[in-house]
Amino acid sequence: MSLVIVGDTLLDRDVEGSVHRVAPDAPAPVLDEEQVRERPGGAGLAALLAAASGQQVALVTALADDAGGARLSELLTAAGVQVYALPMPGPTPEKVRLRAHGQVLLRLDRGGAPRPPGEVPGAVLDLLRDATAVLVSDYGRGVARHPDLRRALKETRAPIVWDPHPSGPQPVPNARLVTPNAAEVRKLAGDAGGGGSTLAAAQRAGHVLRQHWRAGAVVVTCGAEGAVLCHSGPTPLVVPAPTVVAGDTCGAGDRFAVTAALALADGALVSEAVQRAVAAASAYVAGGGVTALLEPHDETAGSRERIGADEAGRLAAETRSRGGTVVATGGCFDLLHIGHLATLRAARKLGDCLIVCLNSDNSVRGLKGADRPLNGEIDRSRLLAALDCVDAVVIFDEPTPEAVLTWLRPDVWVKGGDYDSVPETELVERWGGRTVIVPYLDGRSTTRTIAAAQAATTRR
Repeated sequence: MSLVIVGDTLLDRDVEGSVHRVAPDAPAPVLDEEQVRERPGGAGLAALLAAASGQQVALVTALADDAGGARLSELLTAAGVQVYALPMPGPTPEKVRLRAHGQVLLRLDRGGAPRPPGEVPGAVLDLLRDATAVLVSDYGRGVARHPDLRRALKETRAPIVWDPHPSGPQPVPNARLVTPNAAEVRKLAGDAGGGGSTLAAAQRAGHVLRQHWRAGAVVVTCGAEGAVLCHSGPTPLVVPAPTVVAGDTCGAGDRFAVTAALALADGALVSEAVQRAVAAASAYVAGGGVTALLEPHDETAGSRERIGADEAGRLAAETRSRGGTVVATGGCFDLLHIGHLATLRAARKLGDCLIVCLNSDNSVRGLKGADRPLNGEIDRSRLLAALDCVDAVVIFDEPTPEAVLTWLRPDVWVKGGDYDSVPETELVERWGGRTVIVPYLDGRSTTRTIAAAQAATTRR
């Protein structure tokens, strides 16, 4: 598989620091710089994301003949991206973000107004002709507007995914999929992009833009609300986001477009490509966004279930490193019912991740008797891990979760039900944690469910 990405590349710099005071000469926070990170932005970030998936990736972009251009070429090449550079007049465009505790305080843009890039090398035209799929990642600085590139894009047989920009040109006709976000749609579609609910506006504008652009399909990405796919039929496909997590969304659109392009290159239907893209973008934000790209990580982490002590410990450490709150709860969860779900959802809202401490089969037998559990610990843990409100599951073998709590050290320990006191409270307070109780739905319990099933069987 060979994915070709065409578009504008910028140099992104994140200046991380802490704020402890206000400047004496101006009403502005003072950022004490602690770390500076550089990465490719724009189409360069899309190429970085695609290369991280292990695919062969080529990037057609414009690079300036300056230190910033050299740095971009170095970063991209080190990531395994094949760079095909057009000459760029003027300096490298840069975006500098000043950040403290995960929040952007200020963004500084450098590089001035965009200028048309220079001549397209013949090797680029050959590259586009032989591509398996093409992603146009337009950031409005001129690469997607180049007449020779547009001519080659019209002639390629590869499926094209076009990620548009309000300041850029319209997609070439017959692009397989165009991926504007909701904010871009409001600018691109005029009156059709405003008014009504997000779904109504996305559907209305998506159909208008699809016809205007003569595209195969338009998918409007709506952040935590998922995506709305508008195709030739009158009824859109609405794909909800599987995980709704507050986080840095920088690059989520690139993650979406890259995943869709790779899926189409693999022969997927457009509807299948959009579903994969929504899942990937959601996981990207939940996993720390663009910041996580710069940290050492396991390439399979996004696709595996977070079950076991290693996974729970890693998640807790990642959450704390971002200044987040680790929440934990525990139980047997033998027959998962609506009462459990209510407790888990309430617990998840108390912090930035929820880890479930699950009694093992031996532990359940010791607590409930020889005829329990009805479901084994592997099935119970996988079912819990599949819930969108659960971020990790760790199984413990003791009668109580004290041992696992001692090394997990959650910031909040949650119990569901009607308790006067919680036995683990004193333990949790040793490291400054707190214990809370959340309401439990009356009349829902595993024991009662089993008894009702047994009674029904007896009556038969």
